[in-house]
Amino acid sequence: MKPHSDSLERFIIAQEKESSYDLALRELCAGYKRSHWIWYILPQLRGLGRSSMSYQYGVADLYEAEAYLAHPVLGLRLIECVRAIFAHKDKSATQILGDLDAMKFRSCLTLFAAVAEPDSIFHEALAQFFESQPDPATLTQLDVALTPIIVWRREAQ
Repeated sequence: MKPHSDSLERFIIAQEKESSYDLALRELCAGYKRSHWIWYILPQLRGLGRSSMSYQYGVADLYEAEAYLAHPVLGLRLIECVRAIFAHKDKSATQILGDLDAMKFRSCLTLFAAVAEPDSIFHEALAQFFESQPDPATLTQLDVALTPIIVWRREAQ
């Protein structure tokens, strides 16, 4: 069962608060993250982080990841942010985001690569920044959830 799109409202609220999305995009375009917005701009699976922010803005499962990517605002913003990072071909993810947030970025890319087309920006960014190696912790968590999404996709056809 797909989550209702209302479950994504928490991301919209966070991104609009104090123009967080605009600030995040400016920082990413400049090639250096300085403030704290990673959880709701480049989300990862719930359960990978230990903070309350990580839990609140963690993506519940593959269904919610698909809904996020298909959302007319959130999906476009996510792609725009990944493209902004991707544009810095002369820098590593760690140089742009810092050590911890580079790991979160890898988790984010792995999650959305799992629900995106094979030639997506998520796959390209994994190749550029992480030698095409997805995040093992995300893969472990996705493996548990993979069968239901395959069944759901078949039912939707």
